[in-house]
Amino acid sequence: MDNPQNEHDFSRIVREHKSTIYTVCYMFSKDEDEVNDLFQEVLINLWKGLENFRGDSDIRTWIYRISLNTCISCDRKKRKRKTVPLTMSINPFTDSDEDSRQVQQLNRRISQLGPFDRAIVLLWLENMSYEEIGEIVGISTKNVSVRLYKIKERLKKGSNNGDKE
Repeated sequence: MDNPQNEHDFSRIVREHKSTIYTVCYMFSKDEDEVNDLFQEVLINLWKGLENFRGDSDIRTWIYRISLNTCISCDRKKRKRKTVPLTMSINPFTDSDEDSRQVQQLNRRISQLGPFDRAIVLLWLENMSYEEIGEIVGISTKNVSVRLYKIKERLKKGSNNGDKE
């Protein structure tokens, strides 16, 4: 794919949607190096898929789908490897007020969800409609509604007994 037009299109897509891609990657890891690795993997998959993108869906929907599928695949591979993560003494959430503690607690609970449910929560937090979420993750609008309801209930209770894909 040495077409200069494809390179131009790819550069524009990355420039316009970099924060979306990064947001998805950050949802799957809080480690800066790992997020950067995920970001690179997403870019590789976007590049590979660009010439096959037919425009049947919105470019944003396609980018979310590629980003989520890449991150979910990498997350599954990581879980199979059974690596021991290195811990750092640096906490990016250094605020100690009540609002910050609640955000930290919510982030911890979301990170305990399975990859599929995390993806749904991310898209919902990005103010996407149930229809858009369903199109991106490949389930019906009704199923999005039901899953979000169950996810919200689990998050309220602090339980993570749901999807562990």
